[in-house]
Amino acid sequence: MKRRLMYSLCAVFVFFAVLLTVSCGKPPSQRSGGEEGYTVTDAQGTAVRIPQKPERIISLAIYTDEILLGVVPTNRMAAISRFLDDPKESSVVEKAKRVPEKVGNPTVEQIVGWRPDLVIANGWTDMEQVAALRALGIPVVVAGRGESYEDIRACIRLIADSVGESERGTKVLDRMEEILRDITVRIDRIPAEERKRVVLLSVMTSYGGIGSAFDDMCTRAGVVNGAAAVGLKNGQPLTKELLVKSNPDILLLPNYDDKGNFDTEAFIRSYLDDPSLQTIKAIQNRRLEYPRESYIYNGSQDFVFGVQELAFIAYGDAFRQEDNRHISFSGEE
Repeated sequence: MKRRLMYSLCAVFVFFAVLLTVSCGKPPSQRSGGEEGYTVTDAQGTAVRIPQKPERIISLAIYTDEILLGVVPTNRMAAISRFLDDPKESSVVEKAKRVPEKVGNPTVEQIVGWRPDLVIANGWTDMEQVAALRALGIPVVVAGRGESYEDIRACIRLIADSVGESERGTKVLDRMEEILRDITVRIDRIPAEERKRVVLLSVMTSYGGIGSAFDDMCTRAGVVNGAAAVGLKNGQPLTKELLVKSNPDILLLPNYDDKGNFDTEAFIRSYLDDPSLQTIKAIQNRRLEYPRESYIYNGSQDFVFGVQELAFIAYGDAFRQEDNRHISFSGEE
């Protein structure tokens, strides 16, 4: 997903000219006096000056969009991820409909065209792109990757502070803790011998091992992450040999189809119809589950609903929850 973009000094001047055109003669960072602004230190340790509370925000990942929609109304978003309007991947579809511009992998020129007064980048964003935007006077805050519950909380705090909504950020964090405490109380009642082993069969075949948000989610849901149990680290592929070795009680199957551009059923059949995998308990016992991916792959405040989703799949109705849950104190339903 990483894109290597090479920017020359001439290109920067071209982008600057575009910015002047679309911003009525001033780049966003020059629109208010310095005394009215504030500074945040991002996940890379960079002090970023934000001249005023931003009103045209862009983020470059679905999880940071979801965090933002928990602390700002949609009218402060200049563009959002194209996946937020996909009910298979998003719990904020209705909110997403209110933001007409959708982000895929935007170029610097496209970002400038949306006239942002703040860009939220992340640990996967091309840093040359970040440098180019900053050279144009656009404040860019780089958030962490959200690879654990604590990482996600740090992202929420940073993003809430960056958009001038620290109090709303605190409310989001408090609500996360409240929900997680309730789940933990119920998980603690489940005997060790009844704990289930799960494996996430992801189209991102290198996702889900030790060091991933999913692995932390499993721990908090009281299930054993089969990939981690056989020593697989996040970023290492789950081979069929390791899948057999992990021998999960439950196999979590994907729903993702890239809006019809990916043959998910063929991907699943390549596993379930493979003779070498028929000894796996989950396949023998038909414990083949389709979790709500908007919860399971979540790196926002809604991570806690992913914890509950895993617990529901493993342990039943005591953890049942409705669709489209989203923790928000944005002042907008």
